[in-house]
Amino acid sequence: MTSTIETDKRTVRIGTRKSQLALVQTYWVKAELEKHFPNIEFEVEEMSTQGDKILDVPLAKIGDKGLFTKELEVGMLNKTTDFAVHSLKDLPTNLPEGLMLGCITKRVNPADALVVHEKHQDKQLETLPAGAVIGTSSLRRLAQLRHHYPHLEFKDIRGNVNTRLAKLDSGDYDAIILAVAGLERLDMSDRIHQNIPAEISLHAVGQGALGIECREGDEEILKVLKVLEDSDSCDRALAERSFLRELEGGCQVPIGVNTSIEDDQLTLVGMVASLDGKQMLKDTVRGNRTESEQLGKDLAAKLKEQGAGDILSKIFAEVGRG
Repeated sequence: MTSTIETDKRTVRIGTRKSQLALVQTYWVKAELEKHFPNIEFEVEEMSTQGDKILDVPLAKIGDKGLFTKELEVGMLNKTTDFAVHSLKDLPTNLPEGLMLGCITKRVNPADALVVHEKHQDKQLETLPAGAVIGTSSLRRLAQLRHHYPHLEFKDIRGNVNTRLAKLDSGDYDAIILAVAGLERLDMSDRIHQNIPAEISLHAVGQGALGIECREGDEEILKVLKVLEDSDSCDRALAERSFLRELEGGCQVPIGVNTSIEDDQLTLVGMVASLDGKQMLKDTVRGNRTESEQLGKDLAAKLKEQGAGDILSKIFAEVGRG
């Protein structure tokens, strides 16, 4: 029996943040779905989230449970929208009752990028001078870079990508750290001065992929979303999210990951660090990709045995659990 969503003309409403990057990502999803479902009219509903409104406080001080997602989730639960497009790294690992992760899109480069002021065009991260000021709002990036480059100084930076680049170019910072994926999606690849290798900075859970959230049990919407699902990206992201969930961490905790799949074997690297970068725990698990979530749990257990729980407890006490 053919689903009514494929045969009947209807409207599907997509929730998104108002930022330029969020809109680029959402309109990409809209365009891709329109290729598969010409009978559906997809409408975009723009919303401002708490994380978009509070720009003068470090993210870690606000708390990160639903910081960039809550308003979008209320829209779905109220049925004013049918699904929401997120940067997967912003989507909490525990979703509100009645909502689910309906699709994970093909991941683009998940690495972090160094973007420098013009006076440092001849420098790399490892050759920046002592005291150079690096802008980042991510405790994960902060802890790892402090670990490897204790001679650098770090300063919080907020705002969308264009705002951060303007602050860099005006001389407030010597360099800033952004996601390669965001710059590529905004056609700003020319601003990527250096792709920071995983040995220096493990990326955020889900970084580089889009996560599409929808109502549980909405089979018609789920069928629509599944055309965008990428199996490799999904298995990798589920392992990463399971690892983060087991550690009770959020996107504002120094937890980094790296994943790969080869011959159905999934490799997951995970890291937990103290805010000052002086303590860093890192380990690896491998197993069949069909056990991706279990691999995340296994890696979390390995790091807990090495003291990850104590490190995270101190961080939660310092910046709040969110």
